[in-house]
Amino acid sequence: MFSQGQLIFAGCFFIAFVVAMIFAYRKDVKIHQEFYKGNYKVLLAFVFFIGMLFVIKVFFKR
Repeated sequence: MFSQGQLIFAGCFFIAFVVAMIFAYRKDVKIHQEFYKGNYKVLLAFVFFIGMLFVIKVFFKR
């Protein structure tokens, strides 16, 4: 499906992308801690909402 050259390029690109994201995050970690303190609450609310939708779907299916 993919040639060997394409697979090698994809692997190298993925590794370079991950390394660049790690460096970018480490550079901005202080800013993230200051401005995004309550993010986990939003994530928990979102997961709870999706869970409730699933429960309602299962409840009304029966």
